[in-house]
Amino acid sequence: MSATATYTVTGMTCGHCVQAVTDEISAIDGVESVDVQLESGLVTVVSAEPLASPVVAAAVDEAGYALAT
Repeated sequence: MSATATYTVTGMTCGHCVQAVTDEISAIDGVESVDVQLESGLVTVVSAEPLASPVVAAAVDEAGYALAT
């Protein structure tokens, strides 16, 4: 059974930003898909199991951006 979570990422301004966030989140174990909407900053992640928010935050940080709190 899959888990779906939505996050808001701040600081993205272009397609490269979207790709960087997608790549970093996709690298998390168990992630099945990532959908990043540049205009709204919304990121929808589907994973095999629910992900811990700090794990997602670390991946977004590695891409150079931040989760909105």
